[in-house]
Amino acid sequence: MNTIQNRYEFLYLFDCENGNPNGDPDAGNSPRIDPEDMHGLVSDVAIKRRVRNYIQTAFGNAAPNAVFVEHATNLNKPITAAHVATGGAPGGGANRSQVGKARDWMCQQFFDVRAFGAVMSTGPNAGQVRGPVQVSFSRSVDPILPMDASITRMAVAEKVRDAKTVADYEKWESEQEEDKLRTMGRKALIPYGLYVCKGFISAHLAQGTGFSEDDLNQLWEALKIMWDHDRSASKGVMSCRGLYVFKHIGTDSDQAQRIRQAVLGCAPAHRLLDFSTPQRQLDNAIVEIGHREGLTGSPRAYSDYTVRVHKGRVPSGVELIEHR
Repeated sequence: MNTIQNRYEFLYLFDCENGNPNGDPDAGNSPRIDPEDMHGLVSDVAIKRRVRNYIQTAFGNAAPNAVFVEHATNLNKPITAAHVATGGAPGGGANRSQVGKARDWMCQQFFDVRAFGAVMSTGPNAGQVRGPVQVSFSRSVDPILPMDASITRMAVAEKVRDAKTVADYEKWESEQEEDKLRTMGRKALIPYGLYVCKGFISAHLAQGTGFSEDDLNQLWEALKIMWDHDRSASKGVMSCRGLYVFKHIGTDSDQAQRIRQAVLGCAPAHRLLDFSTPQRQLDNAIVEIGHREGLTGSPRAYSDYTVRVHKGRVPSGVELIEHR
């Protein structure tokens, strides 16, 4: 597989309706917010986790599209497998050549190592890899209102002393008042939020991991439909609402120079990714997000927004590709 030969940046729009897009464990799992302006946040690792989950679902966690950072596993297990497969040092103490072979094997086997990179020196040493694909914290277009809703749980999960059989638990249940066999809980959510994530893909770093055109297409596919395979009661309804990809293709008439421009880029990332919002208008923004005409109050659906793309503002040497 040929590695990518172009630099990319992308804007990724997604929303959350009546759910918690990314809980903050330091705040009782309440939706993440910027306390200064109350805009919602979603961490970069939350986006990467959903991409990994989709790739794992789509390819059955099989090489060359297996997932290294898999849920509830020990990362040293696949690193050991890399040394075993390459005749390295699974017990530790690998030399430079053995580390390099193990690192290459990991890149060949695991999509997320090729895409996001990994630290693989946590046990048997397979080195470190800088991934070509990086994403920023996502930020909501408008301020959000975190809510804490009370819910009733119609059962309990008590650890009954000395209960060892089903009959013991049935006897304990029969001795309780009905009200004591249910309990109260809480659910954190936001009514609605439209989020924007900025992403970056380096053709230079892709050479080191083998991130290919096939990998790139799988990344776009994951971003577009991964929420459909990640449903849960806590997440509410989350959906991709737009993916705007900026591909650097170069301008020079000399083919060698054009290839070099495609790798290094033809415009700074901020010029492509800075977008207008209802609170901050930019004269040269390529993507412009606004409120629909006549909106009163806070947005409560994607239809309360308008998204305009000004293709005439795309710099020379850059191609805009829209995924819907």
